[in-house]
Amino acid sequence: MVKTLKWAGGIEGCLEIIDQRKLPVEYKIIRCSNIKQLYDAIKTLAVRGAPAIGVAGAYGAVLSLQGVSAKVLPKQILTVLKRDCEYLASSRPTAVNLRWAIERIVKCAGKSAEETLLGLRKVVLKEANDICLEDIEMCRKIGANGARFIKSGAGILTHCNAGALATAGQGTAVSVLYEAKKRGKKFRVFVDETRPLLQGSRLTAWELKRAKIDTTVICDNMAAALMRAGKIDMVITGADRIAANGDAANKTGTYGLSVLAKAHNIPFYIAAPSSTFDLKTKTGKDIPIEQRSADEIRFCGDKQVAPNGVDIYNPAFDVTPAENITAIITERGVIKAPNASRIAKHLKNSR
Repeated sequence: MVKTLKWAGGIEGCLEIIDQRKLPVEYKIIRCSNIKQLYDAIKTLAVRGAPAIGVAGAYGAVLSLQGVSAKVLPKQILTVLKRDCEYLASSRPTAVNLRWAIERIVKCAGKSAEETLLGLRKVVLKEANDICLEDIEMCRKIGANGARFIKSGAGILTHCNAGALATAGQGTAVSVLYEAKKRGKKFRVFVDETRPLLQGSRLTAWELKRAKIDTTVICDNMAAALMRAGKIDMVITGADRIAANGDAANKTGTYGLSVLAKAHNIPFYIAAPSSTFDLKTKTGKDIPIEQRSADEIRFCGDKQVAPNGVDIYNPAFDVTPAENITAIITERGVIKAPNASRIAKHLKNSR
């Protein structure tokens, strides 16, 4: 199984990540030894996927404390930590897991009885390691909870990358595929390219090929025809933030697939950890949508494919309304026909 990130060493260590900008042509590990390097890695999508950047953000707190002088007072240490964590959170504003993880780290540090910098650094590293281990187990449970929805012989459509490259474990949506394969089910996965950065064809297809899962890459605009031809039996994606009512933000293009699935009477599933729910955000209209560089569309790799001077619109995410979602699969179970009351009950009863 691919391991997209890991902490190397103790409190003086660094975060090692697979540089996803290089895949599938080159497999390269980069090392983040300070906050600025990690911010750039998250911002430029060297590491990406809501759970993965959440774990990365947690380890970012460890990097933050590495730069603090032993002469700094305890209260000042927390000020530095909060400042650096806010800086990291600004790198990807839509994915709620990043803020969730760093807020957990800051809260843990604030409650710690440790009065020395060394002691606090050990506490923060332990909490970051705990978040990483929890993410690995969360992935396994999501896969186990969702595997029953996959039937042998099914055609399954995915969008973007919600696999091991997007988490510390074996993924969210793709974890469902891995667990179904472990149970002896045979199926075909249709992976759409996912423009403009091709996370589907570059990353998901690379993962699934390594896992020896039957995989076919398609262009983004081929989904409707495949659905009409009866080739697609279900759609499954991840999510970067889910509002209290079940509206879900995911890679741009997800909403369109949900509309197509509904029109063709095909179930549409989202697989995401419970930390992706943002109950403070009432509906999808309130989810901030990250706007990314126009050059991601103006260029495909190093080749220019749009003229200079033309206006370009490049939101990283769109929002799928809850009524288009058949079920949300979490590590705690399954929320069928999600709405505000079912989500609140699911999160409360499965603590």
